[in-house]
Amino acid sequence: MLELWTSETPNGWKTTIMLEELDAPYTVRAISLTNREQKEEWYLARNPNGRIPTLIDHDVNTETGGFAVFESGAILIYLAEKFGRFLPTDTQGRSRAIQWVMWQMSGLGPMMGQATVFNRYFEPKLPEVIDRYTRESRRLFEVMDRQLAASEYLAGAYSIADIACFPWVRGHDWACIDMGGLPHLQRWFDTIAERPAVQRGLTIPEPPKAEEMAEKTTRQGKNILA
Repeated sequence: MLELWTSETPNGWKTTIMLEELDAPYTVRAISLTNREQKEEWYLARNPNGRIPTLIDHDVNTETGGFAVFESGAILIYLAEKFGRFLPTDTQGRSRAIQWVMWQMSGLGPMMGQATVFNRYFEPKLPEVIDRYTRESRRLFEVMDRQLAASEYLAGAYSIADIACFPWVRGHDWACIDMGGLPHLQRWFDTIAERPAVQRGLTIPEPPKAEEMAEKTTRQGKNILA
């Protein structure tokens, strides 16, 4: 059995989408970021970085509570290798998919994360900083658009490369990143958004109600800036 400790963020959705695509049996423990559960000792014992998500594979290391995997990209690779899906087996194909996962982890996620912080939470507003992260996020969208002009998916066939990037692109409105004028990226986004497993994965954990979301956003913003 697989156990996922997660929350409703792009990095969390990467892992729930992957698990839904695999049709793998798993349980979910929703982690409250607003209550900073990810910083509690019991969590840090399995994920020293104190971020979500964390995957516990109870099929191995059963005497010690299962094998823990942290970092969402590492979880995608672990699951792809465990189940033999969504990662090519040839050396070059595997490398291409992992390159895009690393690209997302080092570029798309951090840049859009900072764009969100400075557009949505940080006071006072810093136009130069906002412009820097907004422009870089848009540039990364353009990188994807060029790649997708020549390929249906980022690394050939649908893979962990697409699963890693999709939830971040989905958040472009919240991060205030313009997605206009990028037809290949839009086609890719629409295609993936129609996948039933993706739609299911985006509902795990259960999304908060509107009034809960308003309070949650305010409290998360304070935690981000703390």
